[in-house]
Amino acid sequence: MKKHFLVAAAVLAVLLVAFGVALAYSTDSSPSGTAVAEPAADAKPVRASSHRLTDPERSELTVVEFLDFECEGCGAMYPVVERLREEYKDRVTFVARYFPMPGHRNSQTAALAVEAAAQQGKFEQMYAKLFDTQAQWGEAQESKAATFRGYAKELGLDMGKFDSAVKSPRTDERVRTDQRDGLGLGVQGTPTFVVDGATIPTPGSYDEFRDLIETRLAR
Repeated sequence: MKKHFLVAAAVLAVLLVAFGVALAYSTDSSPSGTAVAEPAADAKPVRASSHRLTDPERSELTVVEFLDFECEGCGAMYPVVERLREEYKDRVTFVARYFPMPGHRNSQTAALAVEAAAQQGKFEQMYAKLFDTQAQWGEAQESKAATFRGYAKELGLDMGKFDSAVKSPRTDERVRTDQRDGLGLGVQGTPTFVVDGATIPTPGSYDEFRDLIETRLAR
């Protein structure tokens, strides 16, 4: 009897989590006031416009991360990905795609700031800045737009262009494109990794991720 009760409780917990994810993405807007994206009918792990952290001449493998700059799990994986992309920069294409989660107050704002920086050729610098400083602004309930603007200034961006890009519907649409693809591919949380088109369980360590890459490269 006790065994059946525990199994039922576990099933209920899974259903509640699934319901929570579905509810979050069925709302009309995110905490930042931006409408949540709908799943892409033609979802792709990588598009021509996707931000590549490495772009080897002869890529043997593609690793895509759907990420949220405010996600602590993404923050924990950041140094792992950095180490791997340095190690495999001549063999593996690493791609970063936006997937701001509705439960994070500043995730959409952060994605817009990074994309605005990308329009001035500073995607990687802003990407790194937000993860390096995540502990300072993550989980805040107030807007951190001014903080991100400060980072843009530190990076030497044209602030007039940056401000215009942050407010531009085109920038918002660029973030949504990634989010729509993620939803269409079944992404429900961050970080989610897609390796050569197949979603994988998030590796628990650098060694585990490296072993996975080595196994795929050996095929």
